[in-house]
Amino acid sequence: MALERHSHLSTDDVFVADVRCGDPPHGWSEVRPAAVFGLLLVRRGVVRGRIEGVEQLLDPTTVFVERLGSERQFAHPCCGVAYTEIVLSEPSMADVLGGDPVVPEGSAYTTTQVDVMHRLLLARIRAGDGDPFELAERTVELVSTVFGQLAPARVASGQPATVAARKQVVDDTREVLGKNPLIGLDGLSRAVGCSPHHLSRVFSAVTGSTLTHYRNRLRVAGAMDRLSEGETDLRLLANDLGFTDQAHMTHVVRKTAGFPPGRLRSLLGTGGGR
Repeated sequence: MALERHSHLSTDDVFVADVRCGDPPHGWSEVRPAAVFGLLLVRRGVVRGRIEGVEQLLDPTTVFVERLGSERQFAHPCCGVAYTEIVLSEPSMADVLGGDPVVPEGSAYTTTQVDVMHRLLLARIRAGDGDPFELAERTVELVSTVFGQLAPARVASGQPATVAARKQVVDDTREVLGKNPLIGLDGLSRAVGCSPHHLSRVFSAVTGSTLTHYRNRLRVAGAMDRLSEGETDLRLLANDLGFTDQAHMTHVVRKTAGFPPGRLRSLLGTGGGR
């Protein structure tokens, strides 16, 4: 079988790959145990799965969850199958599922919302200019939405229950980001004692802003502060503020502030660019 696998995102906690099967063999593959927890979202084509002897049909309207060690085999009734594979670390998976890392196995019908989230995530990853923080937030949100269908009670458990508790989590998050806007999503969630899934949702609900957007506002404010003081090394500035590179910083600053860094340096310098 002509199997092409391209890893687009790989960290200690999140792995996302684009898999394509161009010339599948006839019949079923050999039985093999799943090596990791896997979330499979078919984008094109049809796949038949046989999981612990139970057959399931997978297509772009379904999502398939395989549990570590479960025996499975696949058949491809047609050519040109493409799917996205998402793997979360066990601690991250436990955070999503209310502290219990045992994954509910099987397949479920997805919604158009899930399909759009899935394809937007893949588009951002493929663009090559995505912030790891943003990509991790999008991935966790997608996985949480999927498991919200499969195990809603477990996904809902652990969420701050009161308005005061949610506000406290948001205030704690803002304080941590204010001190260290370069912190990763998992480090941030551990610092405030809330899972990445709940943190992202609570923060958006309370502030009307995603964590990624809020963090970018802080980094752009830091960039403007440095530029107003005469910073000329944009590559160093991008590195200090945690951007992937100078081009990424320029994109975020222009999108957020309306001007690229070089123009802002002129405007914010002595005389306001006059």
